[in-house]
Amino acid sequence: MRFIPYTLRVLGGEITIKGNPPPPSVPGRSGVLFVCTHRTLMDPVILSMVLARQIPAVTYSLSRLSEILSPIPTIRLSRDRLIDSYRIKMELAKGDLAICPEGTTCREPFLLRFSSLFAELTDRIVPVAMNYRVGFFHPTTASGWKALDPIFFFMNPRPIYEVTFLDQLPIEATCSGNRSSHDVANNVQRILAATLGFECTSLTRKDKYKVLAGNDGIVGASSSIIQLLSSFIHNKKD
Repeated sequence: MRFIPYTLRVLGGEITIKGNPPPPSVPGRSGVLFVCTHRTLMDPVILSMVLARQIPAVTYSLSRLSEILSPIPTIRLSRDRLIDSYRIKMELAKGDLAICPEGTTCREPFLLRFSSLFAELTDRIVPVAMNYRVGFFHPTTASGWKALDPIFFFMNPRPIYEVTFLDQLPIEATCSGNRSSHDVANNVQRILAATLGFECTSLTRKDKYKVLAGNDGIVGASSSIIQLLSSFIHNKKD
């Protein structure tokens, strides 16, 4: 983690920070849940770098290679609602946590539908708008090896990452304020979309992968050179 800022500057990159991030959670109190837009695989890593502390991240479908290379702890979800709820609650009891409720990365200027699970588990929700600006390669893999996302990001002449911290949701805007989890999730999606100038959609993770990769987006146990070439083709900007 400590080498990333120096590596970014050497490679011509830049990180811009807007808003006021919350201080670290105190022991004995539930942590803050950072609800982030999901532009690239690096979002939680950049978040941790900006906050100058490791923030564990929830993952939906991440390759084993990406988990091994990750400089921050990752919590793999099972897609079983009860099991995943328990895992997230356990992590929040330890401290802060990052989650990307879109369930997958999205390179276009719109947000996929947010899963409402996060809204049911805590009322300490801080929306974080993550975005990038690149000139040649998309740092987002539609099919192939997701672990290559950082490489494609740094292959751009001047990659810029933008992190915008929004205010923590007031209690009345959470499930503790008698709002349904779907209302909370949709509200957070609208807030983040407005911040980035993006469009809200009802498209899901599966919709994305069906269109771009012809599968349901579940990472398999093995990969091939075809996937490697596919990553290159899909990440190159038109």
